[in-house]
Amino acid sequence: MENKDDEVKKAQVVEARARNISHNVRCTECGSQSIEDSQADIAILLRKLIRDEIRAGKNDKEIYKKLEEDYGETVLYAPKFDLQTAALWLSPLLVAGAAAGVWAYKKHRQNTNVHVMALDLVRGVPLTPKEKETMLDLLTPPPKGITPSSLWSRLRGR
Repeated sequence: MENKDDEVKKAQVVEARARNISHNVRCTECGSQSIEDSQADIAILLRKLIRDEIRAGKNDKEIYKKLEEDYGETVLYAPKFDLQTAALWLSPLLVAGAAAGVWAYKKHRQNTNVHVMALDLVRGVPLTPKEKETMLDLLTPPPKGITPSSLWSRLRGR
């Protein structure tokens, strides 16, 4: 009885691993489905191959490597990071960085048009209330005892 329970548990482990791997492998015939979801002949054969490899004692990495060698890198849903796929993996970071840079530049330009305001003052052009507020904020020294380093110390909890 105990031997039968061990066999059942082992079969459940094999099935769980096979399903996990199958969800991460693209059907070569369908292209848009995993082999777990596909009913194409090649998907059925690949699922059987995966189960046979698991029963043979191979780990997941070895199985993925075999599938990649036999069917190419496109069979895996998650391509590995290398020189050819670097642009694909890094493009979201580059776009986000560029957007943050543009935003920071615009914010900086918006807050530091002091030279324009100073020229307007010299020419006798009156400042708007917003420009007056900005000018006072920039030209007013910080209160005594508050320096950037003391603020940093307070933020760190010292």
